[in-house]
Amino acid sequence: MRLGNLHTRAGIKPVGVRDGQLLELGASVRELLGRGPGAIKAAMAAAKQSHPLEESRLAPAVLRPGKVLCIGKNYADHAEELGGVAPGKPEVFMRAWTSLCGPYQPVARPHISQMMDYEVELAVVIGKPGRYVPAGRALDHVGGYCVFNDISIRDFQNFGQQWTPGKNFDGLGPLGPWVVTPEEVPDPHNLELTTRVITAEGKEEVLQQSSTGRMVHRIADLISYLSLFTTLEAGDVIATGTPSGVAMARQPQRWLTPGETVVCRVDGLGETRNLVVAEARPNP
Repeated sequence: MRLGNLHTRAGIKPVGVRDGQLLELGASVRELLGRGPGAIKAAMAAAKQSHPLEESRLAPAVLRPGKVLCIGKNYADHAEELGGVAPGKPEVFMRAWTSLCGPYQPVARPHISQMMDYEVELAVVIGKPGRYVPAGRALDHVGGYCVFNDISIRDFQNFGQQWTPGKNFDGLGPLGPWVVTPEEVPDPHNLELTTRVITAEGKEEVLQQSSTGRMVHRIADLISYLSLFTTLEAGDVIATGTPSGVAMARQPQRWLTPGETVVCRVDGLGETRNLVVAEARPNP
């Protein structure tokens, strides 16, 4: 099953996908994930209002998650391209929900920086809440999976030792297009990830290509570790890290520029596709 959120005239509505149509659900994605597969099926069966599938109207696949927990340097080749090694324990930072955006909406390069980077990631969305979750049962707590582009403003990320500023610019975290429930993802560690950039002239470049099988800290271990210090709740998002190929590590560096479209794809889950635009300067 595939769940998401759609901009409608009546506001943002939770929807499920069936036969190319979007069925308006009676509860939020977070609520349905917390109630489990039976509740999702019942909500789909009870749906009365439907919408055509218009990708440009999709909102983030999870609205206002309580926590967005991100894992840094979780692919050895990415850690190496940054001049280090993968950490022995997961490197964790957090994003605010205000940093998220829809999977197809434009993303604005801030007028105060030109160092806008891309990071394709597999995102895990929690269904069953838990604390002190054993790794052997951790996947029971997964509500679904989706695609995440951890767009980073690198100069702000590197001004200090904390990554928070560069990872939390408003609306620079495309999440979606759907939360795909686990029965459609037999092996989350056997998914290809890619980032492509399409220039304004139509030239296409593949900048990242890897497999989730190359994660250093696997999903069950991440869930177990994170649950040691925080209660994982329904709708919480875990971004599991990006492979090598980011703009910051390239020679020459290859930043995103207005007019380009950045496409992040995870096999079986879909893709985010976002046009880069220039942020309007605020009036003095």
